[in-house]
Amino acid sequence: MENLLQRITFDQQVLRGKPIIRGLRISVEMVLELLAKGASKQEILEDYPELEAADIQAALAYAQHLVAGEVIFERLSA
Repeated sequence: MENLLQRITFDQQVLRGKPIIRGLRISVEMVLELLAKGASKQEILEDYPELEAADIQAALAYAQHLVAGEVIFERLSA
């Protein structure tokens, strides 16, 4: 997983520092959004030929890493 996460980079000059794939102008957010909307990995790779299959796995691993570290607070009912 550590190797995958190395594909996720941050640069204040690119997309205001959002997590991006290997310094490209392709955000992790966009990859996750495409997957959430039902795009297949193959469709994403065809639409963005500069991406590699491992980049999509890296986006998923990054999201999992963030969720795993989430702190859950009990919601107060209104």
